Amino acid sequence: MVSLESLLLPVIPMRDVVPFPQMLIPVFVGRRESVRALDVAMNKDKRVLLVAQKSMENPEPKPDDLYLHGTICEIMQVLPLPDGTAKALVEGRQMARVESYLEREDHLSALVAPTPDVVVEDKQLEALIRALKAQFERYVSLSQRVPDEIFLSVRAIQEPGKLVHSIANFSQISVQDKQHILEEPNVNKKFVVLTRILGHENEMLELETKILDQVRSQIGKSQKEYFLNEQMRAIEKELGVSGDNEGDSEDLAKKIEAAGMSKEAQDKANKELARLSRMQPMSPEATVSRTYIEWLIELPWKQKTEDQLDLANAQKILDEDHYGLAKVKERIIEYLAVLKLSKELRGPILCLVGPPGVGKSSLARSIARAIGRKFVRISLGGVRDEAEIRGHRRTYIGSLPGKILQSMKKAGTINPVLLLDEIDKMSSDFRGDPASAMLEVLDPEQNKTFNDHYLEVDYDLSQVLFITTANTTDATPPPLLDRMEVLRLPGYTEHEKHKIASNFLIPKQAKANGLGEDKVTFSEEAIQTVITQYTREAGVRNLEREIANVCRKIAREIVEKGAKLRKIEVSPARVRAALGPPRHKDLELHKPDEIGVVTGLAWTETGGELLPIETIVMKGKGELQLTGKLGEVMQESARAALSYVRAHSSEFGIDPEFKRKNDIHIHVPEGAIPKDGPSAGIAMATSLVSALSGRPVRQDIAMTGEITLRGRVLKIGGLKEKSLAAHRAGIRTVLIPDDNVSDLEEIAKEIRDEMKFIPVKTLGDVLRVALARPAGQLSSAAATLGSTPGPARPALRRRRSIRDKERVQPVL
Repeated sequence: MVSLESLLLPVIPMRDVVPFPQMLIPVFVGRRESVRALDVAMNKDKRVLLVAQKSMENPEPKPDDLYLHGTICEIMQVLPLPDGTAKALVEGRQMARVESYLEREDHLSALVAPTPDVVVEDKQLEALIRALKAQFERYVSLSQRVPDEIFLSVRAIQEPGKLVHSIANFSQISVQDKQHILEEPNVNKKFVVLTRILGHENEMLELETKILDQVRSQIGKSQKEYFLNEQMRAIEKELGVSGDNEGDSEDLAKKIEAAGMSKEAQDKANKELARLSRMQPMSPEATVSRTYIEWLIELPWKQKTEDQLDLANAQKILDEDHYGLAKVKERIIEYLAVLKLSKELRGPILCLVGPPGVGKSSLARSIARAIGRKFVRISLGGVRDEAEIRGHRRTYIGSLPGKILQSMKKAGTINPVLLLDEIDKMSSDFRGDPASAMLEVLDPEQNKTFNDHYLEVDYDLSQVLFITTANTTDATPPPLLDRMEVLRLPGYTEHEKHKIASNFLIPKQAKANGLGEDKVTFSEEAIQTVITQYTREAGVRNLEREIANVCRKIAREIVEKGAKLRKIEVSPARVRAALGPPRHKDLELHKPDEIGVVTGLAWTETGGELLPIETIVMKGKGELQLTGKLGEVMQESARAALSYVRAHSSEFGIDPEFKRKNDIHIHVPEGAIPKDGPSAGIAMATSLVSALSGRPVRQDIAMTGEITLRGRVLKIGGLKEKSLAAHRAGIRTVLIPDDNVSDLEEIAKEIRDEMKFIPVKTLGDVLRVALARPAGQLSSAAATLGSTPGPARPALRRRRSIRDKERVQPVL
């Protein structure tokens, strides 16, 4: 039967907590139904019924699992949490009896009848209060579980109902006992029940204390040691640490004997083991010693892989993984041939230098596969601390060996192929110079006795085949560079890119994108379109990226249409549909010749590039303005070119007074990119002569070369990379220094056949070819001025900015 005073309230079941009236109760609301009940209460009158569960193990309690008496509470504060749960602070108002539970769709409600507390004010009540306070004080002193502040605040409570509820709330008695106290409507009886419960708890606590005191007094020294040892074993078992120091030492001694260490390392390990055996197993020093011994044991000392010395098979593997790169492959085959004849050969130290994307890192992995060795890679990009190479001394907390010995442990053999990637990206600071630490590693005469700061014993690296990679050798210290055999990997020609795309990249990306290696083919024209119109690079990294882009578009089209996977041939039209408008256009070979505009050639760490140079002449007072973020060397080349033109102005048909009457402005486009180097000298001189004489320059040629004040053209570097850049841009005529003719042999035959290289000795030779109309009768002196060209000069250097115009990294 429902009472006229019944209330319909949302219900929140409480696990292991009995809510009492007049108490502040923090509640963590996690169940979905409870969160919904909290929301309903907040949207109504902020009243909610808290009821204890009969069993705390039940995660989803039903009405039958809840008691029929609870507390009506008012919600004081709610803190929603990101995971959908909430924290709430509620205050108990009144005890209530549940008349019936109502299971809503998303929460539990109940019809409840508030039950007021009944207090009989008489002398017996005062005696009950004193008795309960005395038992509570005794409980606090015995259990040490109630803070002093709470005890003092409880003692100060005068209202009987609040006092009994507070003591019941803060005492650690069972849920059933607390629920019994809550359900009793008579406050006087609550005092009697709680006093009896606390009296029983106090007797148990006194008995427990007495037993513990008796046990402690009876345990002798031997029993105490046994107890502690058993306790230590239990702790070590929980932590997964072996405490059997004697057995552990014997096991380590056997491993030291079997590791095959050098005599120095074995003596060091045995000495450390003897020291370890005298330590407490759980001490920090024992952990450091044990780690050191384990490192000595786990390093390979004699384990090695047998080299596969079948030259034909090695050549086959190298050709399977990489197209071209004949010089590098030839060097590896030579190494195997010598190794087959002489087993005492020390591993060479090869440095693969080339622009990004030409396959330096992947080639090292192929070399390891070809000769049957383990392969490990160390990335040196951004390494600043010498200790990362040599290791930290054991005096430091958490010290470990350096990257070299960590890689040897990972390889598990003493003769792996060890790739030191991006060796040119190391830098030094106050912590040391890692490049200097590499001197010992990469010196065949010293690395037989490499000494890591952590191990402090010599370790033999002489059988390791070291391969390093770099984009340029400019940033590498000369002593370190001298220890390595530099093999340059130039950029790929269009023909090589075509082969690489057909044989390697397209099957790889088709398989990676779920299309099957033999289901997708690109027509010759489609591959050419991707190479010429969507990539302009020395390597093939962007080419692979664009091929992957096309494959993804095809995969999406197949899935969206629900079509069956069939053989697909990609045409140029499909490439353009997938990749959008062309990003690069072929050079207009028949565009009009321009006055003062010359195409130079640059050599950067990413390969060769075109270097357009522009000059204009204006009325003025003889000032020379240089823009385009030019470096000091390039500015000096411009001034040297101007001085030469002034000295021979009459021979070029230029007014000798031009410097006094005019201002000259030389600009190199892409002004945000710093540029430097001397090899743009003849391009600047040609641009000056053209602008001052009014004669246009042929736009179908490019040029490179350093100029002297005598008009001589000196040798430059990077001719192959510069020639490939001109070829990629569609330029087929290149003026080169006469001293660089021998370097043409490095350029692929198909490129040499398609291009015309014109050697020049003087600026007169350059002008006769570069100017669209004859530059007048150049005197024989102008054509022959100069002396024998000097030694080779560095190629034009451009430093590309990183993050647009902020950080600048010099490159070659």
